[in-house]
Amino acid sequence: MSEKHLVCQGAICSCKFGSAPDKLTVLTQSKRYINDKDGSQKLLATHMDIGKTFEKNLFGSCAKLNNAPCQVVVTKWSGFYEKITLQDNSGKALLEDSKATCPIGAPDCISIINHGQIMEASAQNVENAEKEVLMELFPFADLHQYIRKTDMLDAKN
Repeated sequence: MSEKHLVCQGAICSCKFGSAPDKLTVLTQSKRYINDKDGSQKLLATHMDIGKTFEKNLFGSCAKLNNAPCQVVVTKWSGFYEKITLQDNSGKALLEDSKATCPIGAPDCISIINHGQIMEASAQNVENAEKEVLMELFPFADLHQYIRKTDMLDAKN
C-alpha cells in the first residue's frame, strides 16, 4: 500500500460536474492541527466536515444544473482513514483519495486535488540537520555562525 497524506484546511477539491476548484474549510473542530509548525492554520479535516464546508461553496458552473452556478453541499465522505478518530467531533481523518457526495451531483463526485499540506522548514529542522548537507544545499549561505555554534555544543557534550 502506498503512503497517503492526511487532508487539512485549505485542501483543493473539485467536482466532476463543476468548472472550478474550491478550498476545503474545516468547521467541525478547532484543536487538531497537522503540518503546521505554529499550530494555527492547518486543521485536520474529517468525515464530519459536511454541509457547506468550502471557502466559496462553489465549484464554478454545474453541468448537472445546465451550467448554472454550483451550490455545493457535502452530504457524506467516503474513503477516510478508519484508524484515526478525533475526540472533538468523532470524525475520521480524510485522506488525499477520499471522495465526497453532493446531492446534486452523484456519489463520490467531489475529489481532492491537493491535500493541503505544505513542506515548511523550522529552526528545529535546521538544528537537527547535518552540517555537510546544509553546506551542500545552501552553498552561498553563510552557515559558519551556525556551524561554529553547533560545534561548540558538540564539544560540550
